[in-house]
Amino acid sequence: MNSPFVSDVPAAEAHAAWREARAAAGCPARVETIRVPVGEAVGRVTAAPVWAQRSSPAFDSSGMDGIAVRASDTVGASETTPVVVTDFEVVDTGDPLPPGYDAVVMREHVHRTPEGAELRAAVPPYQHVRSIGEDISAAELLLPEGHRLRPVDVAACAAAGVVELTVRRAPTVVIIPTGDEIRPIGSDLKPGEILDTNSLMLAAQAREAGCDARVTDIVMDDPETITAALRAAAEEADLVLLIAGSSAGRDDYTARVVSSAGAVAVHGVAVRPGHPVVLGTAKGDPATPVLGVPGYPVSAALTFDIFAAPLLAELEGAAPRERPSTTARLARKLPSAIGMDDWVRVRLGRVQDQIVATPLPRGAGVLTSLVRADGLLVVPAGVEGHHAGTEVRVELLRGLNEINRTIVAIGSHDLVLDLAASTLRAADPLITLASSNVGSLGGLVALRDGLCHIAGSHLLDPATGEYTLPYVDKLLGDDIAVIRLVHRDQGLIVAPGNPLGIKGIDDLAQVRYVNRQRGAGTRALLDYELNQRGIDPSTIPGYSREEHTHLAVAAAVAAGRADAGLGILAAARAFDLDFVPVAQEPYDLVLRANDLSNPLLAPLWTLLDRTDFRASVEALGGYSCAETGRRIR
Repeated sequence: MNSPFVSDVPAAEAHAAWREARAAAGCPARVETIRVPVGEAVGRVTAAPVWAQRSSPAFDSSGMDGIAVRASDTVGASETTPVVVTDFEVVDTGDPLPPGYDAVVMREHVHRTPEGAELRAAVPPYQHVRSIGEDISAAELLLPEGHRLRPVDVAACAAAGVVELTVRRAPTVVIIPTGDEIRPIGSDLKPGEILDTNSLMLAAQAREAGCDARVTDIVMDDPETITAALRAAAEEADLVLLIAGSSAGRDDYTARVVSSAGAVAVHGVAVRPGHPVVLGTAKGDPATPVLGVPGYPVSAALTFDIFAAPLLAELEGAAPRERPSTTARLARKLPSAIGMDDWVRVRLGRVQDQIVATPLPRGAGVLTSLVRADGLLVVPAGVEGHHAGTEVRVELLRGLNEINRTIVAIGSHDLVLDLAASTLRAADPLITLASSNVGSLGGLVALRDGLCHIAGSHLLDPATGEYTLPYVDKLLGDDIAVIRLVHRDQGLIVAPGNPLGIKGIDDLAQVRYVNRQRGAGTRALLDYELNQRGIDPSTIPGYSREEHTHLAVAAAVAAGRADAGLGILAAARAFDLDFVPVAQEPYDLVLRANDLSNPLLAPLWTLLDRTDFRASVEALGGYSCAETGRRIR
């Protein structure tokens, strides 16, 4: 298969094709077995059944601290007719049961008298006695082949007299980073250069899966050099991960290299992100599986989960590790291109007794979408997305207990919410404030539909000049509370030194503008200011270009892709940009009134009252906390 073009093989077919190619090339089905001390076996997979060498306990023993007695000597004992036993022996938990005795009475139930031990209840034979083999019997099957060993497993093995175990050795994964633009971690980068974060991530994923991982030196974009590196890696590896070069660009050589070193089974799988993945083998004695990993970090991480992890488990003879899953309601509409399995990262929280999933940014290069993700949902290839409120299945990346302690905030983006999230987590690691940026109007709609706890809003009503409250009346009605978070400065974010001399809104027709998305309060503010001046939005270059956060607007200006964008002062400061003030506006938190007493939100209200938190907010620049925490409605 030497075509430079990427195909769209369904994931299940790609797995099957790769498995057949590995078998045809002579790749080992399993890694070799080794003998290891039981104390070093956790995480390894048994390569043979484990049989108990002795019983546990190996003798009848006391299950409690107390006295050993003959049960027949206690017959008739009661609160009103106690029995005094004179023939007994004191025992501690784990002691062998003395000969001639068949029961143990707990120390708390023994009343000492000068005559002996007074008992006020009869005991049956073998009360509080651990019989020989109660836990494990000699010659019993303790663990089957193909079992990944846990701490409790090795403890049981030791109790059963097993001191060594036959297990599969850890698979070896060799990772080859490629690309003229790739630089080692810690390098000072020039324009066009990229840090080798993918190798760091993939090696950690491999080790987390129980493998030994090694990263080679970075290999430049030369087919012969990459081929030589692949052949050398294949000699020591059970799986080679070849990073980048899997697409169809000028310097994308992976498919050609794998074909030269062995064979390509699949080039292009119908998954997103991760579409241009290469699955193949490298010749050798024996042959070695090769996975061509796309260069975008989210694609690389998910490619490992989808293709590498199942293969590595198979090499150990174990079942693939599966994450738990749950059902959730989508917080907003989720479009998806038909024809590909779409892996979507989501944030999760429990709102009104149901789990709510909010999709995160979906770009293959947005690594922070995985950092912030609580779960993954797959939109199947035959489905064109889901509507808001649709129930979906989500694979969990965090535990349900953590998710149940998550405050779900949907609406306008503001750095104060990010600061609040960090401060809350520092005070209590069990609390998460998860904010999703869909604009003020989107947040109010999500609150109306029961998909969030709080909605961040600074939505200006052009008819009244009021913020947020007119929209609350239109969309939400009664039983709504509005809490003032901050007043903040909005203005034009411009290049350092303001080289174009931009003085205000009137100058936007002469510069390249970057806008916020429809429904955002900042977009509404711009439209209001334009209308006040009689400026037609279509005359502003870039008006239709949209970003979803203040920081994204600032980043576009910092990168030179735009000359100006409306945003908050704190975002301009984050990128060392200049700022032309336009307005000061309130930013509010909208919620259902009964949630004011919700214990989940109590730490947030406490935080807003803290003077140190308010000082940290104002230190960001462009914020006033004079009314922070005040109930507006």
